[in-house]
Amino acid sequence: MKRHADPRFVLVTRPTRLAELMVRHTTVGQARFHLERLGADFSDFEAEDRTYQSALARVRALLARQGRLQVLERRFLAHYLFQPEDRVVVLGPDGLVANTLKYVAGQPIVGVNPDPTRWDGRLLPFRVDDLERLLPQILAGERPLRRVTMALAALNTGLELHAVNDLFIGLSHHGSARYRLTLGGRTEEQSSSGIVVSTGLGSTGWLSSLLTGAATLARTACRGAAEPAGPAPTPSPRIRSGFPLDDLAAESQFPWDADYLYYTVREPFPSRTTAATLVFGRISAGHPLVVESRMPERGVIFSDGLEHDRLEFNAGARVTVGLAERQGFLVA
Repeated sequence: MKRHADPRFVLVTRPTRLAELMVRHTTVGQARFHLERLGADFSDFEAEDRTYQSALARVRALLARQGRLQVLERRFLAHYLFQPEDRVVVLGPDGLVANTLKYVAGQPIVGVNPDPTRWDGRLLPFRVDDLERLLPQILAGERPLRRVTMALAALNTGLELHAVNDLFIGLSHHGSARYRLTLGGRTEEQSSSGIVVSTGLGSTGWLSSLLTGAATLARTACRGAAEPAGPAPTPSPRIRSGFPLDDLAAESQFPWDADYLYYTVREPFPSRTTAATLVFGRISAGHPLVVESRMPERGVIFSDGLEHDRLEFNAGARVTVGLAERQGFLVA
């Protein structure tokens, strides 16, 4: 790819915790008083803000020397029209990269870690100090890319929602959702606290937590409900490192570019009218997940933890969940 004569960078940022506190408390002094009265360490909020603002200033200066610059705050992502020639740079944390991937039109994303001591950086391979050296390679398209599979929820109304990490299907207040689930020719009426669909990128997050919780519950149940309270007893011979659900939780992390998704049902409740056998499975191009809402109101579908950017999912709505044609790309 030839270098653009006057490239445009879009730098995606997010407010720090201190900035969000200021929205409610107006001044730093009021915010400090509120947190310290509750016993919180306000200095951590200040340290995070200082580090992020310093990184932001340095990245802005570097990008501005290379071309035109547009700074875009996270809350405007859903309404921003990215252009094909845009070079998109995200100044962490990791979740901001995932949020951005959902809205770009296939442009590779450069993830920059503003605070390596604070953020894991799975999606942030670069530090601020790396950027000046890497920018010429990025502009020339010489850096390798990592492909990211995305999920797509398509309603029978024509509305769609993409997900980079995961989809949630259920009630807005996370109560008992009622729906009809179909996968691979099998159908079941269910009641649960919702369905989570995970991509490979998101498999280390919500999906891993759900399966780890299931493994822990199963392990505890195998010890017997009649054991007295007190220190944990010595595990029975059935509880071993090869416990099947432990293996499942450990292996739930799958490749970012996998051609499949996984779904799991949270807290399924079997009753006279509902069942709980289709509670975990793989979604592929030939086997999409179809869910029909039985909820009169407050049914929702949202992705990547952004509840404000959601689809209504009430009685009569039917959603088909599968692999999205559009994929994401991360500069490596």
